[in-house]
Amino acid sequence: MAGLRLIVGLGNPGPEHTRTRHNAGFWFVDALAERLGGRFNVDAKLFGSTCKVMIGGEPVWLLKPATFMNLSGKSVTAAQRFWKIEPEETLLAHDELDLAPGTARLKFDGGHGGQNGLRDTMRLLGHGRFHRLRVGIGHPGHKDLVTPWVLGRAKGDDETLILRAIDDAIDVLPLAVNGDFNEAMKRLHTPRP
Repeated sequence: MAGLRLIVGLGNPGPEHTRTRHNAGFWFVDALAERLGGRFNVDAKLFGSTCKVMIGGEPVWLLKPATFMNLSGKSVTAAQRFWKIEPEETLLAHDELDLAPGTARLKFDGGHGGQNGLRDTMRLLGHGRFHRLRVGIGHPGHKDLVTPWVLGRAKGDDETLILRAIDDAIDVLPLAVNGDFNEAMKRLHTPRP
C-alpha cells in the first residue's frame, strides 16, 4: 500500500475552539509539527494552514482546514488536487466519541460515524478510501450531551490521556508514511505494558 503524503488534522478554527475535544485532530498535527520543528502558514488557496515536515525520511504535508469542521472536505480536496496526492495517501486525524481518552486507532476506509469532517470529505470524494487516525475523546453517556461534550474542553486526566495517545500515534507514523500500516496499527493498538 502507498505511504502517506498528506496528514490532515480536523478541527474548528479560532481561539475559542483551541483546546476543545472536537479539535483533537488539530492537537495531533500541532504536536507533530512541534516535534518535527515545522511551522504552519496560512495558505488561502487551500482554505487552511499548511506545513511540510520530514517523517521516516519522506516529505509529508500537514494541513489544518480553516473551513470549520462541517466543510473540511473543501480544504482536504483542494490540497489533494494541488499537490496531486491520492485519497489513499491521505490521513485524516479526528476526534472519536466511541474510543476512550488515551486511545488512538488507525483505520482505512469505512463510514463517517457521524463525524462531520469525515462526512464532508467523503461527500466531495464520493468514497471513504483514505486513512483515519481516530483520537479517543470518550462519550458523555447520552446523545443529547454530545454537542456540548465535543465542543467543551477536556478536563483533568482526559486531556493528559488524549495527549499521550497523540504521542503514541506520532511514534508509529514513520511506519505508516513508509506504507507499513499493518505494523503501525499493531504497535499503536497494542496496550502499553
